[in-house]
Amino acid sequence: MPLGDSALRIELGDTIDERTLARVRAADEALTAVPLPGVVEVVPAYTTLTVYYDLPALIATGAPADDAVVWLTGQVAQRLKKAGKSSVRGARVVEIPVCYGGEFGPDLGRIAGLAKLSVEEVVRRHAKPEYLVALIGFAPGFPYLLGLAKELATPRIIRPRMQVAAGTVGIAGEQTGIYPLATPGGWNLLGRTPLRLFRPENTPPTLLQAGDRVKFRPITAEQFRQLEAGA
Repeated sequence: MPLGDSALRIELGDTIDERTLARVRAADEALTAVPLPGVVEVVPAYTTLTVYYDLPALIATGAPADDAVVWLTGQVAQRLKKAGKSSVRGARVVEIPVCYGGEFGPDLGRIAGLAKLSVEEVVRRHAKPEYLVALIGFAPGFPYLLGLAKELATPRIIRPRMQVAAGTVGIAGEQTGIYPLATPGGWNLLGRTPLRLFRPENTPPTLLQAGDRVKFRPITAEQFRQLEAGA
């Protein structure tokens, strides 16, 4: 369906789960393997894919001037019909070392109190799952991770912080994520990793990609400093 006058929005499901994310990934792969004429960018989300296009460029590549968007919609539909199956299983697993609590995770005690668990148990339950990187958004390299234990779900803080340190791991609702840069934020902060998630000099510039798996590994403050020094 049209999204403004420069994009098409493709709905691939109505629930945030691995099956829908696999559809989104398959559609993304089908549309980006060989770029369509006039398409500027394809942006995957939880349940949708948005195709941004440049109308003059689209017409310049041979699309009919009076019906260019209809032509592009048809091209997108053809690609989607031929889309293969994508799977979020068997993906790359990235280990993320995290120092929980203290100066690195000032909200850890609050999370534990709301969950009626000990701080140690919160850390254990947070580090136990293998999370799925559902998408990258908000800031360059920020991963939205699915798989958080339901008992750790915590509402966003009422008054967001003006700055959250790069590498901070947080919880907002039923999701966990990692701040790649120092930015404002309203997530509950429970730890920090010394790894750099965003390196603009690299290709790709982000450590994590949609479809990756993440495994958190608790470390001490001393280990954090050592890893930070070598980052």
